[in-house]
Amino acid sequence: MSKTYAGARLRRLREERRLSQAEFAHVLAISPSYLNQMEHDSRPLTVPVLLRLTEAFGVEPGFFSGLDTTRVLADLREALADEIADARISPVDLSELASRLPAVADVLLDLSRRNQTLTERLAEAADNRRGAAAPPAPRAPHEEIREFFYRRRNYLHDLDLAAENLATDLGIRPGGVLTALSARLTDKHAVRLATDSDQLHHYDPSRRTLHLSSRLRPGQRAFRMATQLALLELSPELSALASEDYDQTSPTWRLARIGIANYVAAALILPYRAFHAAAEEMRYDIERLTDHFGVGYETVCHRLSTLQRPHLRGVPFSFVRVDRAGNMSKRQSATGFHFSRAGGTCPLWNVYEAFTTPGRIQVQIAAMPDGQRYLWTARTVTRQRGGWGEPGKTYAIGLGCEIRHAARLVYSDGLDLDNASAATPIGMGCRVCERLECPQRAVPPLGRPLAIDENSSTFVPYPVAER
Repeated sequence: MSKTYAGARLRRLREERRLSQAEFAHVLAISPSYLNQMEHDSRPLTVPVLLRLTEAFGVEPGFFSGLDTTRVLADLREALADEIADARISPVDLSELASRLPAVADVLLDLSRRNQTLTERLAEAADNRRGAAAPPAPRAPHEEIREFFYRRRNYLHDLDLAAENLATDLGIRPGGVLTALSARLTDKHAVRLATDSDQLHHYDPSRRTLHLSSRLRPGQRAFRMATQLALLELSPELSALASEDYDQTSPTWRLARIGIANYVAAALILPYRAFHAAAEEMRYDIERLTDHFGVGYETVCHRLSTLQRPHLRGVPFSFVRVDRAGNMSKRQSATGFHFSRAGGTCPLWNVYEAFTTPGRIQVQIAAMPDGQRYLWTARTVTRQRGGWGEPGKTYAIGLGCEIRHAARLVYSDGLDLDNASAATPIGMGCRVCERLECPQRAVPPLGRPLAIDENSSTFVPYPVAER
């Protein structure tokens, strides 16, 4: 078993509890000097101490896991790409920072994002033809909402519990969701349902009428009804959670309330314990789960990415929705998988292969540049308004987990999970990807001089010169 050095996290836990080293050591039944050595990474965190920490302070063992640094390290590499290219800092330095000083890494990333925003605002001001200061360009609200869920590992514990309790009260069960939701909306909130909307849904609070499109499938109708029920019954809780990150006067706060209500809706029609049990029994077979619960493929994939309740965790998944052009309209993660914020995604990722076989699940073992491997499934979903000739939307839905969890999935059957050479090498996006020999690269490697020779050509589109 590999040794775990977690001095920074151990020290942070002690300081959060406002305990001295002597007090903390007494609780853990060790000497203050031994604790001091662990806090300074002179000694590893032992299993007995980890068990006492779990019992005394209620923290999950994963709190001290070094496997949790993948996404932070990837963010640091992207934010400090120029500094790495100029050899001002090395990847080893970033790895040390991510694993031993995660709080400092978070502050550094926050400062990097602020610097990027300031640079964009200054550029806008400089480009203003009248010479006056241009209005500040706020970050896109939808991008901020993605970060909101990203920071919370795509799991909202208190609201997930509240939704599950409400589902129990309503008697939610497969096949009876619409009836239970309709009865609750009518009996408790005097909300009338109508299927006459030219939108997906529209709620008229003055008439207490929820207008739904007649073209919605049963699962879609249930989701819209559950979202409205969440807004009616848990409004204070939605507002309190949104206010943790955003000001109530901002459009992002209102968008956060909608996003949280959507989360509650999924947790209501797919209650945690029942859904988790079915997922484990069916080995995370997505299509069987869609049939069992009567909801869409995307809804099941999104709910699977939220199964991170303490002491009843499912497989930690990353969830993504991508269109043909590579635009990522949804990305949520309970894992360390890094979604690039610049330069697009990797064309070798199987989410793009899914467009060549519509409706069929593609399976891929993918390896990131740091050696971490993932099992990814991808399938297309198509949405149309229903009429002949009307435009529709087609997306690829990707769901992936670390290879150490892959055996729990039906999609791993027949695959050689131990063969690292069988994995498809992918990256975080061409702009920051470390794979210099990739024939699919779309832009030159950042900060590396190119080897330009008029007398030769290579299979690699952007060969780099030797250092």
